[in-house]
Amino acid sequence: MSDVVVMGAGMHPWGKWGRSFVAYGLHAARAALAEAGLEWRDVGYVAGADTIRNGYPGFVAGATFAQALGWTGARVSSSYAACASGAQALAAARAQILAGLCDVALVVGADAAPKGFFRPVGGDRPGDPDWLRFRLLGATNPLYFALYARRRMALYGATPDDFARVKVKNARHGLGNPNARYRKEVTAAEVAASPVVSDPLRLLDVCATSDGGAALVLASQEYARRRGTGAPVRIAAVSTVTPTFPKTVLDLPDFATDAAVAAPPPERPFRAALAHAAYEEAGIGPDDLSLAEVYDLSTALELDWYEDIGLCPAGAAETLLRSGATELGGRVPVNPSGGLASFGEAVPAQAIAQVCELTWQLRGTAGDRQVTGARTGIAVNQGLFGHGSAVIATR
Repeated sequence: MSDVVVMGAGMHPWGKWGRSFVAYGLHAARAALAEAGLEWRDVGYVAGADTIRNGYPGFVAGATFAQALGWTGARVSSSYAACASGAQALAAARAQILAGLCDVALVVGADAAPKGFFRPVGGDRPGDPDWLRFRLLGATNPLYFALYARRRMALYGATPDDFARVKVKNARHGLGNPNARYRKEVTAAEVAASPVVSDPLRLLDVCATSDGGAALVLASQEYARRRGTGAPVRIAAVSTVTPTFPKTVLDLPDFATDAAVAAPPPERPFRAALAHAAYEEAGIGPDDLSLAEVYDLSTALELDWYEDIGLCPAGAAETLLRSGATELGGRVPVNPSGGLASFGEAVPAQAIAQVCELTWQLRGTAGDRQVTGARTGIAVNQGLFGHGSAVIATR
């Protein structure tokens, strides 16, 4: 197959701006087009990542962004996959290019998130497991993150001090990112002194909700060559695999795991399977990585991701963190962007923003947060309902 390359990446800074998600996506799209040196009319396909919180236009995000940019007759799609929405939009755009249906595609995701906890969409929906987990269990997202943290403490001896180290690292990385919402160093003592949200996680262990937008301009390698783009960043793999039965680790909104009596557990749990499928497609392994962007919804979850993407064996994430290997200057910096710890969560934009960061890192244009000699990066996240993604970019 001919490669798909990234010609442009753009973002709207994360924060709480009080504007429509369309405005954030439009800003990001224009920035990505400008970086690519292309016009909106050059785009043959628009892939929008959806948000469920912003009314009917949020469900048809691809067409919403296309209308905001100006109708041109471009093909369009909209993807909703919770936190993996942006990666599914990217996968759809990549497929269109590989199929020869277009030369250039624009991928856009944006959100205007509520303050505080995410809550269920209004109305009574007793058949919706996400609605039920709020109404029956009172299981907000931070409670879910805390269950994972407790699991890690019970299985591997992780401590709140380890979780605080993750926040300290990511806050330091975020200092060099102009798109980050929080650009301030944090100490372990400040993490420990912040209010408990869901034991053992404190306020500074949990990511915020944010407004933000991100966009990518993808093109065929042949098109990029004709435009004079030299040594572009390539999308080497996109994995959106689903879990394998039996699913033996609890994932909300499910209330229980699958029964593992009649069938043995799969070779890899869900998050590890996402990364493994991407490695297989790209023909590389964890040892080839220069950096990783992982979905640190909480500090404890980042430690789980170290093991899921193969940076270390199960139970060794704390040792890897303490060694400095995942810091800038370390063996494989994780979240050099600052991660969700520095950005907060703008759900449909986040997976796209991760690939923006990979693009700038692999180009060597990431400024103060640059990973020296970056050649290969992975971006991973997990959404609800069996959604998740892993994207590998190389140069």
